[in-house]
Amino acid sequence: MFAALPPLTRLILYGNALVFFLEATTGGRWMLTHLALWPLGSRFAPWQLLTYGFLHAGVGHLFFNMFAVYMFGGRMERTWGSGRFAVYYLVCLISAGLAQLAVGLLSESVAPSLGASGAVFGLLLAFGVTYPNERVVLLIPPIPMPAWLFVTLYGGLELVLGLSGWQPGVAHFAHLGGMLGGYLLIRRWRAAAQRRYDELVG
Repeated sequence: MFAALPPLTRLILYGNALVFFLEATTGGRWMLTHLALWPLGSRFAPWQLLTYGFLHAGVGHLFFNMFAVYMFGGRMERTWGSGRFAVYYLVCLISAGLAQLAVGLLSESVAPSLGASGAVFGLLLAFGVTYPNERVVLLIPPIPMPAWLFVTLYGGLELVLGLSGWQPGVAHFAHLGGMLGGYLLIRRWRAAAQRRYDELVG
């Protein structure tokens, strides 16, 4: 099953599983202290904008994030190639982290953030933009819908939950930050491709 996935998607899955195993077997205190994304002015360090995306708060958190990487990451890596996919994943992860830092600064939060959810939401956005009419099915409830609607509903739900505070402890604005970073990068790539096309035919 995993052998059929392209290489970087497999690496993300295996890497996250390995880090989670290390968290579970070592207690995770050192990793949480140094590798989770801490608010500015606390224990923040620049590398945390990458490392926080490989830490997870429990098996369920890890499973749902990696399931989304499995479902959408392989497809996008085949579409773009591994190099562009790597850039996109990292940009979404960093933009999600920056959004979370900004929200933490405004809310004076002292809690760290962790998980690949920001990059995962970026992957959802990429799939919805690239394959808008492809049918996807929610896990709960199992309702089929076009990808563009799936992504729009998820993004809207994250915005409502983030603004309302109905689901505390979840980094909703980090999810939106991952989507925004991915959207801006895709727009930049498409604009560059259009310029190259115009130069060729102009």
